[in-house]
Amino acid sequence: MEFESVDAAAVIDILLLLLIGIGPKIALVPFLDVTSGMPEATKRRVVRKMLVTAAAVAVVLLILGGLLTRLLHFSAGALGVSSGIILLIIAVTMVLGGSGEQQAAKRDGEDPMRLAVFPLAVPYLLNPAGIVVLVTASAEAGTAGVYGVVLGALAVVVLLDAVVFRWAAKVGEHLNASSMLVTEKVFGFLLAALAVQLALDGLADLGVIHLLHH
Repeated sequence: MEFESVDAAAVIDILLLLLIGIGPKIALVPFLDVTSGMPEATKRRVVRKMLVTAAAVAVVLLILGGLLTRLLHFSAGALGVSSGIILLIIAVTMVLGGSGEQQAAKRDGEDPMRLAVFPLAVPYLLNPAGIVVLVTASAEAGTAGVYGVVLGALAVVVLLDAVVFRWAAKVGEHLNASSMLVTEKVFGFLLAALAVQLALDGLADLGVIHLLHH
């Protein structure tokens, strides 16, 4: 993804990348698992804490990501490889992990606000793919207009997250647990493919491999 300038197609690409990187899909099932049985007021607090944390970290990465790449001396390729590895671990956990009831039982008694920060805000809501997009945009944005477009797309995605998770907090107890579990497993496979692609793109950026694009 190039961030030197933007046109209509680039805006759509940025929005789609952020939907993957900080959209609701990866975090939705874990959110339902973690908040199962919680009072409605607690669920609303968890949603608010999760959204504020993920959005704040995302803005910091967009502002300081380029500086961090220079201070810590890592390239976009290295970031892509490492993010692909972490995302693959998350995907494997989604596919091979236990049922929602088992995961919820393991977290029983933990502070809901702590769970809202980790693992819900990071790395589920703001996941490695989103970190790559934001840091790359920060490092490569050619103009203030590009920053504005990325920030606007981020605001749209966070607004969508707020709608989805507030709805989920209200109706989560009535959703079909088996269907949600199957959805999580299927999406885990898709995430694994995305993780491999992130790692391959990173290796290509580093010059380790050459990718053939058809």
